[in-house]
Amino acid sequence: MDRRNFLKYLSLGLTAFSFPYPRKNASQTLNIIHLGRVTSESLSIYKEPSENSRILFQRFFDDILNIYDEVISDDGPGYNPIWYRVWGGYVHSAFVQTVRNQLNPIIRSFPSSGLLMELTVPYSQSYRIKNGNNWEPFYTLYYGSTHWVFDIIERPDGQLYYEIHNSLLTLSYFVPAEHLRIVNESELTPIHPEISPQDKHIEISIDFQVLRIYEKNQLIKEFRVSTGLPNKSIDPNFIPTDTPKGDHIIQNKRPSVHMGDGTLRSDAEAYELPGVPWVSYFEPRTGVAIHGAYWHNNFGVTMSHGCVNMKPEDAKWVYRWTTPYPDESVSGHHTSVYVV
Repeated sequence: MDRRNFLKYLSLGLTAFSFPYPRKNASQTLNIIHLGRVTSESLSIYKEPSENSRILFQRFFDDILNIYDEVISDDGPGYNPIWYRVWGGYVHSAFVQTVRNQLNPIIRSFPSSGLLMELTVPYSQSYRIKNGNNWEPFYTLYYGSTHWVFDIIERPDGQLYYEIHNSLLTLSYFVPAEHLRIVNESELTPIHPEISPQDKHIEISIDFQVLRIYEKNQLIKEFRVSTGLPNKSIDPNFIPTDTPKGDHIIQNKRPSVHMGDGTLRSDAEAYELPGVPWVSYFEPRTGVAIHGAYWHNNFGVTMSHGCVNMKPEDAKWVYRWTTPYPDESVSGHHTSVYVV
């Protein structure tokens, strides 16, 4: 979902049913230290891990937070009771993307087919080259997004930039080379290939906002997700944003997709999501898919334009587990997807 509508529709999503978490007390911590990026226009820092406590101050879009602990709060909210302890107080996890700041070795040669690469810093400013050698700021790229890289060039200041080719816009833009890492072939190998493809299926619950993985009718995994925002209209040209219920199959898969309107701008008001990772399409008419989402952490609540949002690492697992496998293109068995 585009950031413009996050806060507008958040109240709609609060009707989602609670997701089971291990619950003890508000002092229970998981002792994890990492970074977080604010993904909403503003975010309240509370004195305690509760929306009933005093708001101390605000943080804003793309601010980077030091996260000292994760806290499971008795005050919820029930669909996602995880809060982060940050400098000065506590923040609910819904609009904080957990990130790292990893710089990578630079690759200097590329095959003609390009290399799939993943962004490993909180965010990175990309550029277009216009009017000769004028470097113009372009999309901001975010942690966990994936991109096809085809070349490397040197800026006049000596800094090395990778060339990303965007197939939706049929143009290239450039990002600091050390901000991207190669996605190795080992990361794309099929998961559980010993299980017959006919014995794998997915169930997605709209009510509970979960995606369940079955092998031989046995539940083996369950992921929190964000499905499409419910809406209705009698306008024949209206495009619904709720996730279509019924029986589907995985149609095809792509490891990186530009989603949005295809406009040549990127800001908090634009619906432009370059490098959406680990996309598994299952509804061919409207292009609804299961995919990773780097623009929120509010899984357990309806959030999307119809797709099934997951944490990027969870979407990657589904991408590798479902058939056709990545190296089979669209041939072979197609995993069943039941949306209820």
